[in-house]
Order: sequence, then structure tokens, then C-alpha cells
Amino acid sequence: PASPFFHPAGAFIYNQLIEFVRELNEKDGYGEVLTPQIMDVELWKQSGHYDYYGDAMFFTEAEGRQFAVKPMNCPGACLVFSTRLRSYRDLPLRFADFGRLHRAERSGVITGLTRVRTFCQDDAHIFCTEDHIESEVMSVVGRIREIYRVFGFDEVAVELSGRPTKAVGTAETWERAQETLRSVLEKHDIPYTPNPGEGAFYAPKIDFQVKDFMGRSWQLGTVQLDYQLPERFALKYTDPSGGERQPVLIHRAMLGSLERFLGILVEHTGGAFPLWLQPRQAVVLPVSEKFSEYGGKVTETLRAGGFRVELDDRGEKLGYRIREAQLQKTPYMLVVGGREAEAGTVSVRLRGGEELGSLPIAELADRMGERVKSKSLEL
Repeated sequence: PASPFFHPAGAFIYNQLIEFVRELNEKDGYGEVLTPQIMDVELWKQSGHYDYYGDAMFFTEAEGRQFAVKPMNCPGACLVFSTRLRSYRDLPLRFADFGRLHRAERSGVITGLTRVRTFCQDDAHIFCTEDHIESEVMSVVGRIREIYRVFGFDEVAVELSGRPTKAVGTAETWERAQETLRSVLEKHDIPYTPNPGEGAFYAPKIDFQVKDFMGRSWQLGTVQLDYQLPERFALKYTDPSGGERQPVLIHRAMLGSLERFLGILVEHTGGAFPLWLQPRQAVVLPVSEKFSEYGGKVTETLRAGGFRVELDDRGEKLGYRIREAQLQKTPYMLVVGGREAEAGTVSVRLRGGEELGSLPIAELADRMGERVKSKSLEL
């Protein structure tokens, strides 16, 4: 239950979202790691998850040992950090992890794609010094805002979520982390709403609430400032004097759960995804069977240009095939007949019903290529 299956079109969009974030991670200096889904329960006791998050975890056994299926990636990132000596010159050290997560959500709260038991986050963990906190937090905040604009989410509210009732660590450490996040937001004139008691059990956080076109608010991105896990895992780096210091850990997700983000995006766009994200970007529609050969040439030309194009030369009436393509939210419908075959053009119709008239294939490819490269919301 609450474990989604994705058909090829859904899986395509899902993977495109991951690749989109991967490209940004590479620009921002993240290294991607892979960590196991199932790890010894002692690790989860060390991290605090067993005591503070155990009710939402799945457990299993093998050869007399108890294991847990990971609900979060952070302990794995801490283990990766601890595999070698780290210097202040290595920091900030940024690890991205798209590992699959499992959480034993109660049946009363699971719904659609927006609350499920197995999902993937565009997760990352930044190990840094105190001096890096402001620049790292603001870098993530800026990137999150940029990403939401790409998808057409214009109403974004910021919350500062504080210490919950069940929390690991001292009140003093929590206050220090929360005040640091508050000062960063205020220094950069970012309006926020306090959200007491809604932090993670290990850290206060900046949460991003996004409104879809129906006015519903969804929590997506998050930036968490954590002093607890570095202490519990005894993480160290050498400072300029040769002494040992404890790093600070910033957890961040931008889209958040990909399942939730995709569910919200389907609603927000009504399935009319931007061109770069659409599984089928164009369909070629010969007006009759005798123009199928030219339609095939158009299809192959556009495919060679890197576009996802299909030929629909079924014996159905043209109007029927156009309506079907519109219902499938296909961005471009390319009608070809005798005039187009003679001139080497296509007659272009957009999914909203707008007619662009006859365009040379190269001009259409340039237009589509520009929309894809810029990740435009317009066709």
C-alpha cells in the first residue's frame, strides 16, 4: 500500500526531474553518493532515528541481526564523511543522494502521490564550518527559488520550523541553530513565518511552502541546520592549526519527495507539462495515407535532432487524431499533406488550439530546441 508504480511516461518524467537536479548539483559542486537501503539497526540507534523516529521505520532481520530500511539518507552521508581524514580545505563538502526511502506512514494519512511509503528525494548533505553556514544556506535558498520559477510556482512562502517535542540534543544547541537560521533569513530580507515545534527531531529547518494553481499549499523544499548528527557520529576535520573540529551539517532537499512533487505538478499543469519534460513532444499527422512517407521523413528528421516525436498515420480521420493528441496534452501537432510535402514544411498546431501555420522543419526544430534549452513554460 502507498507504494506507487510508474508506467513508461511517468518514469520518463520522474527521471527527467532527477537529471534536472543532477545538472544543477554538478554546477554547484555536489558529488553524488550511493548508500544502502538496508543497514544494521545499531546505526539507527547511533543516529537517534531508532528512538525518535522508530515508529515510522520498517525493520527486518537476517542471520540473527536486526536491520532497518532507511527512512532518511543522512546517517549514510555521515558514514561516507567518516571514511577518511578530512581537512578544513575539503570543506564545504557536498554529497547528493537520490536513494530510495521507506517510511511506515499511517494508513489514515497516505494519499495519492503526495503522501506515500516509498519515495525518492533530491537529497543532499553539506558538511561545512561555522563560517560557511550563511553562504551555503543562501546558495541553497537561491537555487530552490530558481527551481520553483522554472516550474511556474510563483507563490512561495518560507517557514522557520523549530524544535519539536521529541528531539535529540540540548535546548541550547537547538537555540543556537535556530538563531543562526533566523539571522540568515533576516539579514537577507527574506520574509518568513515561525512554525514552532515542526522541525526535524535533530535540527531546525527552513521550509518552503508552494501554492499550486488551485491555491493549495504544499511543503516541498527544506534546509536544515544540524549540530546533532556530527556529534553523534563523532565527525571531525582538522583545522588550520592541526587541531580537530566538529563540522556543521546542512541537510537540503529542493523538489523534496519526487513522488509528491510530480503529483503536485500533474495537478498544477493539468498534465500539460513544459516541452522539456513532456514524454511525447510532437506527433506527425499525415492528412491521408499517401502522405505517410513524407510524415515518416519529418518524424525521423526531428528525432535525429533529439526530439521525442511519433508518427500517427492510422486510418482514423484527421480531426479524431488531432483531438486525441490534444487530450494527451501533446505540445506540437504537425499536420502534413500535399502542400507541406512539396514545400518541405509542416503545418503546426499547439495543444491549446493555436495555429502557427506552415513552418520549415528546420525553423520548427530551432523553436523547439530553444524552448527545451531554456526550459520555457511557453510553446
